[in-house]
Amino acid sequence: MNIADRFTQIAKIHHNKIAVKYPRREGNKYCYDSITFGELETLANQYANGLSRIGFSRGSKTLLFVRPSLKFPALVFALFKLGVIPVLIDPGMGRKNLLAAIEEIAPEGLIAEPEVHLLSLIFGKAFKSVKFKVSTKGPKIGKCFPLASLENSAASFENAQLEPDEMAAILFTSGGTGRPKGVVYTHKIYTEQTRLLQELFDLNDREIDLPCFPLFSLFTLCMGMTSCIPDMDPSKPAKADPRKLLQNILDNKVTFMAGSPAIWEALADYCEKNKINLPSVKYLVMFGAPVRNELHKKFSHILPNGTTYTPYGATECLPVSKISGKEILEETAVLTQAGKGTCVGASVPGVEVAIVEISDNVIEDITKTSLLKPYEIGEIIVKGDIVTASYYNSPPETSLTKIKDHGSFWHRIGDLGYKDDQGRIWFCGRKTHRAETSSGLLCSVNCEAIFNSHYGVRRSALVALGEKGKQSAAIVIERNEAGKKLNKKSFVKELLAIAEKNTLTAPIKSVHFCDHFPVDVRHNIKIDRLKLVEEVSRGKI
Repeated sequence: MNIADRFTQIAKIHHNKIAVKYPRREGNKYCYDSITFGELETLANQYANGLSRIGFSRGSKTLLFVRPSLKFPALVFALFKLGVIPVLIDPGMGRKNLLAAIEEIAPEGLIAEPEVHLLSLIFGKAFKSVKFKVSTKGPKIGKCFPLASLENSAASFENAQLEPDEMAAILFTSGGTGRPKGVVYTHKIYTEQTRLLQELFDLNDREIDLPCFPLFSLFTLCMGMTSCIPDMDPSKPAKADPRKLLQNILDNKVTFMAGSPAIWEALADYCEKNKINLPSVKYLVMFGAPVRNELHKKFSHILPNGTTYTPYGATECLPVSKISGKEILEETAVLTQAGKGTCVGASVPGVEVAIVEISDNVIEDITKTSLLKPYEIGEIIVKGDIVTASYYNSPPETSLTKIKDHGSFWHRIGDLGYKDDQGRIWFCGRKTHRAETSSGLLCSVNCEAIFNSHYGVRRSALVALGEKGKQSAAIVIERNEAGKKLNKKSFVKELLAIAEKNTLTAPIKSVHFCDHFPVDVRHNIKIDRLKLVEEVSRGKI
């Protein structure tokens, strides 16, 4: 088995069809450079032969720091073809975490932009294991080969035949709720994810993709879809220019779009302000953080022939479930506003979801915990072929997040939630963001919904202070424009009055204000509540 086999087959079927389009600005419009599926497969073969000649080999680990381009997919598929393990680390996780992750992985190869190679010289300790280097630009310098030189290699290559559970890639978590961890992906998991995503959204080779999360294009290319690279920095989705995205969508009649809600917030506001709709778009997939009901509502008018979707999952297991914006607006939005949590839909075929008692300790076996009944809030755990089995070189983290179950295992996703009587999953927040007060458990998402009902609140965040079981809970408010015009003392009184009227929020007696919430590095929209706890504790806000 090799995930590259699937792309090789697709390339044979769609040899002359455009696989990837890359925007090039010319005045007020875009021109698009492109590469066909056949050309992309040939380029991947040439890269595989060239990398093999340099010394890249099956089972070796290679850091990949390459911007989205026509050649990016060819590089990834070349590594898969060889059985080389690409290591993908979010550069936004901060220098300390980044260098620690690289040193932990001890990669043998580095394929990167020139500036990364410069950093590898400056921070040599972290990169000391690297033996083979390829730069996307520039001439050959020492043992660092230019990527262009690999394109002179042979155009045919026989994909390595690998074991289904052989390591395919290492993807690092963003570190938004702790130390970044390297998630081990196998070829079996990638293959199953591709099949499942295609089935869930009923995708075919006539769809046009706008992958605002670059790795998503690896799935859609394996379905025969054309991928139109957006003109944006994928490491800073909140700064994506909606005008540039809009032009790409209209130029290419995009039908499928995926990425962080931060991207689509800006696009929705721009389209709404300018009375623009997007008739070609059938699927808008938003993931990375809970999506506001208002955003689904905005797109219900902007997408006359499509709808929004919010799949639920994590780096370790994706997708776990999905729900459409249509179902949210018609059935669950009113419950979310009432503090019942965010509905993320029923589990997808082949994935089991259960709710167990909340614990911060290792659960060695499923018999060591209790399964909860519908509507009882607990830890969400998942099992299935798309669930990863371990973190790279991190037995303690693996033990803490896996539960044995008769030769199989469950993954503790780190979220709190419950299932309703229809089997749908309701997300109530991260386990690390809960407050355990003398009055009982408070969940972030549920409590925040109550405060978000105030017209002056843009977003809110629950913070827990003190020792678990005796914690005090406070709410931090990010004001919208209307809220900024209110007298702070009056605003606090109104918020505490709202809290007092609801049993969910009655224990919250303290309100703080923050002009701009700190957010995660990957999706630029998850609130960093642990940072807010620190700021409240120190009296900074």
